[in-house]
Amino acid sequence: MTTLAQGVEVHRLAVAGREPEIARDVGNRVARVWLSTSRFADVEALATATLSLGPDASAFYNLAGAQSFTGQPHHPLENYDKALRLYREAGNRAGEAATLASIGHVYSRLGDPQQALAHYHQALPIQRDLGDRANEATTLSSIGRVYNGLGYQQQALNRYHQALPIQRDLGDRAGEATTLNNIGSAYHGLGDPQQALAHYHQALPIQREIGNRTGEAAALTNIGGVYHELGDLQQALTHYHQALPITRDIGDRTCEAAALNNIGGVYRLLGDPQQAISHYRQALPIRQQVGDRAGEAVTRYNIAMIYRDEGDLDEAIGELEIVVDLDRQVGHPDLASDTAMLEQLRQERDRE
Repeated sequence: MTTLAQGVEVHRLAVAGREPEIARDVGNRVARVWLSTSRFADVEALATATLSLGPDASAFYNLAGAQSFTGQPHHPLENYDKALRLYREAGNRAGEAATLASIGHVYSRLGDPQQALAHYHQALPIQRDLGDRANEATTLSSIGRVYNGLGYQQQALNRYHQALPIQRDLGDRAGEATTLNNIGSAYHGLGDPQQALAHYHQALPIQREIGNRTGEAAALTNIGGVYHELGDLQQALTHYHQALPITRDIGDRTCEAAALNNIGGVYRLLGDPQQAISHYRQALPIRQQVGDRAGEAVTRYNIAMIYRDEGDLDEAIGELEIVVDLDRQVGHPDLASDTAMLEQLRQERDRE
């Protein structure tokens, strides 16, 4: 395949001519390039065309990879399961490990850390058995990210610091950038904003250099988050507003919702509740669409607090009732505090 454009044309002709082996081989190579540069809609169309010639593990895998970023929470799991079955039937352990890790990514995005860890821990020993150091590092970084989300920052840093030297040894710039971003997130969780910013600012130019727009948006969002917490609200807005159009360009609905939610948070602190609630209301249906129940709970809580500030306790209580239900569904650590806030507002309303 001399050029990508030629590969796309060869694939089109192979599909039209009912040549499945050529379509699968070339389609897989094109899809992997497009996935690395966040061309998710193009990958979805390409893989769907390949699958019109019959089942294929790589096409199912690539289709699921695209769908996991475009607001289709259950289709990726269905297609990864199809890929996993075919890879296992063929004895393709590398494909099996990659698919297990990718299923872990989907569960992580859906707010199910235990399922995510279970799949990552199935993938990791296969990758080590195969001597696949690049994907071993990626999975270590992914495990670290789950631990970080659970509040176990030291366990997260342990995994990240296992991953980073492997990625640097291999010259894996994309993996290095992701891990640097993740290390920044762990330091952020430990209350060390300067270390967090230092690592995010190392990650950002690498993401731009390699054309990873998903990673670029994540780094911008994270930098904005640190400035947000430091009280530098204009710097926070600047970085969030740089991230938002990138998330929309690449169709990453999960990150789009996070950016909208974050922008809403800054406007609330700036004393502009109407702009805040406008952005929260844009984020909410996206979080519902992608199945992010934990994120939906956060956004609804933010909306509830604006209603409380404006004295509309009925609306605030209605939102918090949904928040508490969502917290229970996902085992959210804020369940107790959110329940306490709900009871407090009910008591305030009863005294009126």
